Amino acid sequence: MPLTDTQIRNLKTEARAYRISDGGGLFVEASPSGTKFWRLAYRFDGKQKLLALGTYPETSLARAREKRQEAKGLLQNGIDPSAKAKADKEERRALAEDTFLALAEELLARGEREGRAAITLSKKRWLIGLAAADLGARPIREITAAEILKPLRRLEAKGHYESAIRMRAVVGQVFRYAIATARAENDPTFGLRGAVTTPKVNHRAAITERDAFHELVRHVWAYDGAPETQAALKLMVLLYPRPGELRLAWWKEFDLEKRTWTIPETRAKMRRQHVKPLSAAAVAILKDLQALNSKRLLVFPSHQSPGKPISENTLNLALRRMGYTREELTSHGFRASASSLLNESGKWHTDAIEAELGHVGGDQVRKAYHRARYWDERVRMADWWAELILSDPE
Repeated sequence: MPLTDTQIRNLKTEARAYRISDGGGLFVEASPSGTKFWRLAYRFDGKQKLLALGTYPETSLARAREKRQEAKGLLQNGIDPSAKAKADKEERRALAEDTFLALAEELLARGEREGRAAITLSKKRWLIGLAAADLGARPIREITAAEILKPLRRLEAKGHYESAIRMRAVVGQVFRYAIATARAENDPTFGLRGAVTTPKVNHRAAITERDAFHELVRHVWAYDGAPETQAALKLMVLLYPRPGELRLAWWKEFDLEKRTWTIPETRAKMRRQHVKPLSAAAVAILKDLQALNSKRLLVFPSHQSPGKPISENTLNLALRRMGYTREELTSHGFRASASSLLNESGKWHTDAIEAELGHVGGDQVRKAYHRARYWDERVRMADWWAELILSDPE
């Protein structure tokens, strides 16, 4: 017999749960706590199964019967109602929790665990923050290419073409992470390639002609600035590291007795530890600087905030004071100068020069092979380079 609301309301609480049927597999289960659960018994793929349909009176008798019919319809189409209910629940959870910003934060946290450079993560976080105004609360799987284009267009309208290109790349990384963790099925940024203005490529300015480079060296050695800036400029000439590797250096990275500088993998661009030999000239500069700030952890502390390193612009501003424009020279250009002149000399193996610049790629065995094979040559090259420079700077 079909149930009535009066029967259901008047069900008594007993010590053990019991059931009363409405027919067609639908029944109410009265629990010892007094809660009345709607259940549907059915068979699927030869197995007896139960589907929860809610509680009474929140789910009325009429609504429970509607749900029974919906489940029967699914069964007729070969769909398991329990699996469908589970999928629907997961969909609701994903819409609420798997947002663009949530996935982006997970990706950044993974980068921190993997030891990605702090400055790289900071730039990614900044770009994600700009995109989050439009995408942050949106479910990752529902975001379209048109939605992503909105924050890109805002940057483009301001003339920030490079930032727009980088934002598209970072947003794409978030989507690929979502795909890898089964929370999205496609990357809409793929279709946005070429959608924003491509910035004009300006290669980092450098001086690669030998006489002009010697003129630069004379200016560097004559530079009248803060001791830290003087030393940093000279070491850029002697060691030609990436500017960020030098200005963020800690004293603990240098072994002045063994004449080595170990750049940690967290700061090296190739994401691996990079050891550079130090010439006697470089050691002398470091010892003079150490005498001034031996109590500091950082080699190049800022005058305004001694606990922080000198800024990214410090070296470039010094070059401007020497009279070099942005089109003529940047601090990163010392690497190109050294690469060109070392290769031009014909004295050194190309792979030794690449290893010294920190460009050696490939697998771990190849990296170790290059470090071991070319270390002695790199030591000699460091001394030769210093002699070449100091033969004419005065």
